[in-house]
Amino acid sequence: MPVTGFSSDSLQSELVALIHPALVTEFSQSLELLQEKSTEELYGRLSDIDSDRKQAWARVWSLSPFVADYCARNPDFFVELVASDNYLVSKSEDEFRQQLQSMVEEVTDEASLMSVLRRFRQQQMCRIVWRDFTRQADMDETVRDMTYLADSCIDIALAWIYRDCCQKLGTPMRQNADGSKVKQSMSVIGMGKLGAHELNVSSDIDLIFTFAQKGETEGPGRTVDNQAFFIRVGQRLINVLDRTTGEGFVFRVDMRLRPYGQSGALALSFSAMEEYYQDQGREWERYAMVKARMVAGDKDQGENLMVALQPFVYRKYIDFSVIESLRDMKRMIAREVRRKGMEDNIKLGDGGIREIEFIAQAFQLIRGGRDLNLRTRELRQVFVALIENDLMPVTAVDELRHAYQFLRNVEHAVQGIRDQQTQMLPTDKVNRLRVARVMGFDDWDDFAEVLSMHRARVSAHFADVIAEDEETEAARTRHDDCWQLVWSGEIDDLKCQEILSGQGVANPTRFAERLRNLKQSKAVLMMQTQSRERLDRFMPILLEAIVQVANAEVTLERVLMLVESVLRRTAYLVLLYENPGALEQLVKLCSVSPWIAEQVAGTPLLLDELLNAESLYTPPRKSELIDELSQQLLRIPEEDLEEIMDVLRLFKKAHVLRVAASELANTLPLMKVSDYLTWIAEAMLDKVVQIAWQMLVGKHGYPQKAPGVPCELEFLVVGYGKVGGIELGYGSDLDLVFIHDVPTHLSTDGDRSIDNAVFFIRLGQKIIHILNAQMGSGQLYEVDMRLRPSGNAGLLVTSLQAFEKYQENDAWTWEHQALVRARPIAGGARLAQKFQAVRGRIVGKQREIDKLRDEVSAMRYKMRDNLGTKVIGGAKPEVFHIKHDAGGIVDIEFIVQFCVLAYGYTHPALCRWSDNIRILEEIGRAGILPVEKTEQLKQAYITLRSIIHKRALQNESAKVGIDTLLDQRQLITDVWNTLFL
Repeated sequence: MPVTGFSSDSLQSELVALIHPALVTEFSQSLELLQEKSTEELYGRLSDIDSDRKQAWARVWSLSPFVADYCARNPDFFVELVASDNYLVSKSEDEFRQQLQSMVEEVTDEASLMSVLRRFRQQQMCRIVWRDFTRQADMDETVRDMTYLADSCIDIALAWIYRDCCQKLGTPMRQNADGSKVKQSMSVIGMGKLGAHELNVSSDIDLIFTFAQKGETEGPGRTVDNQAFFIRVGQRLINVLDRTTGEGFVFRVDMRLRPYGQSGALALSFSAMEEYYQDQGREWERYAMVKARMVAGDKDQGENLMVALQPFVYRKYIDFSVIESLRDMKRMIAREVRRKGMEDNIKLGDGGIREIEFIAQAFQLIRGGRDLNLRTRELRQVFVALIENDLMPVTAVDELRHAYQFLRNVEHAVQGIRDQQTQMLPTDKVNRLRVARVMGFDDWDDFAEVLSMHRARVSAHFADVIAEDEETEAARTRHDDCWQLVWSGEIDDLKCQEILSGQGVANPTRFAERLRNLKQSKAVLMMQTQSRERLDRFMPILLEAIVQVANAEVTLERVLMLVESVLRRTAYLVLLYENPGALEQLVKLCSVSPWIAEQVAGTPLLLDELLNAESLYTPPRKSELIDELSQQLLRIPEEDLEEIMDVLRLFKKAHVLRVAASELANTLPLMKVSDYLTWIAEAMLDKVVQIAWQMLVGKHGYPQKAPGVPCELEFLVVGYGKVGGIELGYGSDLDLVFIHDVPTHLSTDGDRSIDNAVFFIRLGQKIIHILNAQMGSGQLYEVDMRLRPSGNAGLLVTSLQAFEKYQENDAWTWEHQALVRARPIAGGARLAQKFQAVRGRIVGKQREIDKLRDEVSAMRYKMRDNLGTKVIGGAKPEVFHIKHDAGGIVDIEFIVQFCVLAYGYTHPALCRWSDNIRILEEIGRAGILPVEKTEQLKQAYITLRSIIHKRALQNESAKVGIDTLLDQRQLITDVWNTLFL
């Protein structure tokens, strides 16, 4: 029987004493309703709960009339909620699903299904709000529980409806690759906060319905085509979830994010989805798909679709075009906020939740094509990636993280009061008090002060990332006054040339003609409207930047190579438009180096390197290179070799660009330039060896060094030539030799075992493939393996024992010369030490000096005849080849190699190094040549190599005028004659 005399009960007095006086009236009404619906037994259980639970009861009922009303009307549930230990605890996704599944098992009709779902939803909502308002759950757990609740309701309702539809309409089928047929279910994509596991307390759910294949249902009765079947399933699912009955609703369902919006079919096949997003997908749909997740139905098949849609969401290039779309969306939202007076909307107003989401998703869409750790649905993980990738200062990310948590808690407070889908701050005093109390403040003013602080911080960061800088835009407008006229063609040729001359262009006719040729080119005339608008907006600021450099006409030609290469990918123009500093760096570098202009035009992704001038001119050291490369590769699945190869190529190009920029800016001397270029190659080789090794081991197991004893990396890459001598240039290939140190009569220990010798040959082939393969991103390095024992006729990978034997007994003198510049580059450390010992013994062995002198000089004269400047009819040559002619770089290299091979036996320090500079220093210390001469040779060597480097950046050969570098050539010739004549 109902409880009587409840209003005067001591329990009521105890509870009322715990709440604010302004909240007593509605709280007391709920208590009276509980009295009316309750029994003596239930009341007794409520009276016996401890003081902590009574305090929580008073807090939640006074702050959430929604919870109070449902609990008062359902006292059995309320007693279980507050008096037992089963409800107010954290729940896993499986627990949500199992509890609902047990409730649905006896359901036989749709009306019963709807009733069960609504009862389950209301009870879980009470539990979630209770835990949130008492802070038993933090914001992360609240949104997670709401997502688990939605996922469970959608999936279990869909399964019931699918079975029912199959009985009435037949079972939809799809065809496997082998032609066999299997049944298929619908896949449900959750968008927005549902997809990101961030659903708020009283949220609608954005869904998209899809299915694997078209076809027809099969069954004993009526059949329909698959699309009609799944549309019917979708309609019933929406009705079951969305319709408001006497028991409420489950979730409001919004289907407007599906392809073609409200006018589109309710369910589409995977192929139709792919076709839509590929051909018609809009920028805002990319934004929406960032959080998309398979939430119900056939998730395994659905994941295939999600993978196929990744290229639509995340572009391989740095895509600043998304900034335009986000600005447009923000402007549209701002207009709506002003029109409806929603300035106090904590989601859409200034400094609200949507601005934080825009900041995060701007970085995701701009850089997610390259930075895989940005490809995450959850905003919390995006914050982590922003710090890891150094995209925002840690303090800024922390402010955004704290603001997001605060604003989401406010959202839950506002919505949890009456289970209303609103983000508007209340205007009445009672509900303001409720929100303040939920948020831990005594009154509204204190809460509002902290809220304003968070919103101001969010607004500031939003302006930094997305909002247009007013000064920059004003400057652009001023530039447009002049350069818009030049680019648009709205003025005659005479006026155009007058403007160009006034801006300091030396040859205005040629300058204007080049612009006209671009405008009238087929590629420009066929551009789509949006792309042409981007070009027209970009060109005036480009022209303004170009006339700031001395060689404007030449620079224009070089930069237009890039412009023409990206006419079908104008997001790159947006990048430069949005980042004036990057445009300034581009123009500056192109003005001084056609080589850099060609690199950027060929690989526009390199524009990303121009965004940070500080890092552009400070290339990282070797350890930093390896760490950075490792971090990038960690984000790529090990089996995706093509993507790994692309990342390696772009990484190399980006860092070589940074070295070139530093050399042109005179912030790196020649020796450091060569160091950096060599470090880049070493980092590449180190990773390539690791990747190839893991692939071969994964396939065949480890090579065995003794029966049953697998070996680690008993493999070595030896660098010869420029990479061995730490003297790489911008276009250098790699002279390599591969060595192993494992018995060849044994085999690997995997299920697909092969001989050790075969394993290492395949390992070498895989390494060469990764390095040599021509891809869309180019070639990593061209590899030359001709210096291995027996040259092209020899084994690709040689055992250390065979290598030493060959060098001792069969190698020519020129091969020992090459060995002087050899050193371990990548592979096992133990084997590297053993190789160094072998190299030391070979180059340092005692030789007959006169015979050596004859062989070295004969080889040098042969090289001069083949590679040096040809003299015709005794005439004086017009050019000097810095590398190959007499008095050039190769003469110094041969001088060094001769000294090592001739005197290494008596002066072992000569054998320690592989680079010419340090060997020359040892030659001086040993007294083989006067120290003064070796110092002069060092400076001559550095001068000649520096000129070759600089000429390479100008796309110029190593040939200079015959009267150039006379002092250095004479010095080198004199030393040569001293040693060899």
